[in-house]
Amino acid sequence: MPYSSSDLRAAAHAGIITQAQLDSLLAFLGTDRAPPQQQPLADRSRFDVVHVLWYAGALIVMAAMGLFSTLAFSRMGGLALTATALVYAALFTAAGHYLWTVQKLRTPGGLLIAVAVSMAPLAVYGLQDAFGLWTRFGKPGTVRDFYVWIKGSWVFMELAAIAASALALRFYRFPFITFVLAFALWFLSMDLAPWIAGKPRDWEIARQVSIWFGLGVIVVAMIVNARQRTGDFAYWLYLFGVMTFWGGITAAAEGSALEKALYCAMNVVFLFIAVFLGRQVFAVFGAIGIAIYLGDLASKVFKDSMMFPFALSLIGIAIIALGLWYYRRQHALNAWFDGVLPPALKRLRPREAD
Repeated sequence: MPYSSSDLRAAAHAGIITQAQLDSLLAFLGTDRAPPQQQPLADRSRFDVVHVLWYAGALIVMAAMGLFSTLAFSRMGGLALTATALVYAALFTAAGHYLWTVQKLRTPGGLLIAVAVSMAPLAVYGLQDAFGLWTRFGKPGTVRDFYVWIKGSWVFMELAAIAASALALRFYRFPFITFVLAFALWFLSMDLAPWIAGKPRDWEIARQVSIWFGLGVIVVAMIVNARQRTGDFAYWLYLFGVMTFWGGITAAAEGSALEKALYCAMNVVFLFIAVFLGRQVFAVFGAIGIAIYLGDLASKVFKDSMMFPFALSLIGIAIIALGLWYYRRQHALNAWFDGVLPPALKRLRPREAD
């Protein structure tokens, strides 16, 4: 069963282990070490060339069948598009299942399953196109437009992607599938908003929906993080939630000096949330947000000045220095959090954040 640094410190305080033993344990747990006899070496979740190639290949296939599909691709006709999507889905599911169950290569197998899931919108698009089911808003255009425009006609495609993701997660517990699910849910929220508001393609409504949707996904990610036992299913939810929430707020670039200062304060809070939850995604977007604010401030202070590039350089150096400072003191910051947080908040903090 997992133990946090708080548990170890409590054991030392109770006299079960000595302070020297506590320091040795914390030093050992803070180092990178390979767990014995786990998954095959090539399938461990880590950032290396093999995993970059796997994820890049999967994303390229997804983009090729959607975002980068050409007008000629759409001219194949609805039934041909549906047949293409079903063949792709069947082949990728078969290959992914083989890697997942026989070869025990969960990462490439799960990615192939995710690619198969991403074929669901194309299959539904083909059926709607073939049988003229674009009744409410008219035929929206090519498959590629699905990733560009907000239209109510896309709702059935999004529902298909959500259903396919849920079905895949039922049999293949692969965290990246949750990213496909969150992506479809975000699109669904953006497409339902014009229906509810009666104002199609309203940028401000889309921005507000993105903010609230992102906040909701962050809350769901916290719940998933507290309950998950195997696999980091919260990772992709945190990434997508923070991206949509932070992006929606950042999109409102124009504002008063007070509003921009509050924006900077929000990004500073993101840095503390990153420490509290042990999730670097908050730190990444928080640092970018602070850089945006300081860059905007520097552009006004050094407007039409040769010093502007140097000011921006200093901001970048300062942010790098902040990262180094945090890297060297992250364990001390975690210990400080353990000391100042009330018990109610400690229970909300994931064990891996210690």
